[in-house]
Amino acid sequence: MDSELILHTGGCHCKRVRWRVYAPSSIVAWDCNCSDCSMRRNTHFIVPSVRFELLGDSKEFITTYTFGTHTAKHTFCKVCGITSFYIPRSNPDGIAVTLRCVDPGTLTHVEIKCFDGQNWEGSYEQTGIASCSKATDEDSK
Repeated sequence: MDSELILHTGGCHCKRVRWRVYAPSSIVAWDCNCSDCSMRRNTHFIVPSVRFELLGDSKEFITTYTFGTHTAKHTFCKVCGITSFYIPRSNPDGIAVTLRCVDPGTLTHVEIKCFDGQNWEGSYEQTGIASCSKATDEDSK
């Protein structure tokens, strides 16, 4: 995958939640089958939290849902209900960005990988997903 970071923007359906994120134009996205992701049909890519920024007054329109271990913070817009990003259990130091909530024009390639959220511990160990949220030296500049 391309490692040069570019600016992507996106947000929810009603546009009250808007954000920007730095990620490559060619990304790996995760299709998860846990109880929450499967109901939402969520496919997401993960970035270190330092690469993600909420814009304007977006924070005022966000609410959060947790369940199970309460490690994941499932954020969604209070107005339209769309989860455009969240903090995943697999990467509590990162942000999972919903693939279909990225504004068109900046993603050039998406490789979809499966994360077996119904067998979370085994999939966590096998996939190496934890490395997706680790900041690099470039992130601290």
